[in-house]
Amino acid sequence: MDDCIFCRIVSGQIPSSKVYETDQVLAFDDIHPMAPVHVIVIPKTHIPTLMDLTAERMNDCDALMRAVQEVAKIKKIDQKGFRTVINCKEEGGQVVLHLHLHVLGGERLRDELN
Repeated sequence: MDDCIFCRIVSGQIPSSKVYETDQVLAFDDIHPMAPVHVIVIPKTHIPTLMDLTAERMNDCDALMRAVQEVAKIKKIDQKGFRTVINCKEEGGQVVLHLHLHVLGGERLRDELN
């Protein structure tokens, strides 16, 4: 999708600080980090929201979870812990309509939701 910033990052039109990449997923540092480690993990296929993840696309879900594990190892937060967040639609706080996970860590994270 031409107007999707994450699709443009996948295509190379917009640069990113890549952390991890496979043929199905891309992980990159968030440009507005909310923790010392803040990585965005996306499927390379445009899927607007979590609610648009169909049974046929569950392999993307598997790839996303494997990517989160690899990102945690790469960023050295796998042992102490980290948080993953998926925002869904406007009231859930989703800003970019392309399914993505936030991987947050590098310090003790607050317990309350923001």
